[in-house]
Amino acid sequence: MSGAAAALDRTVARVLRWGIGASIALLAVGVVLMVATGVDPLGPPPPPFDPTEIVAGILALDPLPFLWLGLIIAIATPSLRVLASLVGYARTGQRRMVVVSVGILVVIALSVALSSVAV
Repeated sequence: MSGAAAALDRTVARVLRWGIGASIALLAVGVVLMVATGVDPLGPPPPPFDPTEIVAGILALDPLPFLWLGLIIAIATPSLRVLASLVGYARTGQRRMVVVSVGILVVIALSVALSSVAV
């Protein structure tokens, strides 16, 4: 394995490790806060997701924003991995893999766009 390929593998591994680590940590904090504040996970449904309330909710130690942010990071991590691969492939001149990575990101973006239209 060449030095560039090994560096790309390390970068991708770092993206996955930090993304999953951050996601697990945020989800754990959310669960601990639920227990500490007596929130029943099977109780009434929470209010709808509002991304503008995440920062304020985290600062207020509300468990729900921690859970939302943990889920968002867990969902975004694979896409960030593809993006990191794309950058690495572009730097090493692997045009075919750049095209494949762009194609994967386009499919992900279309999936997100179509899912939000269908709702």
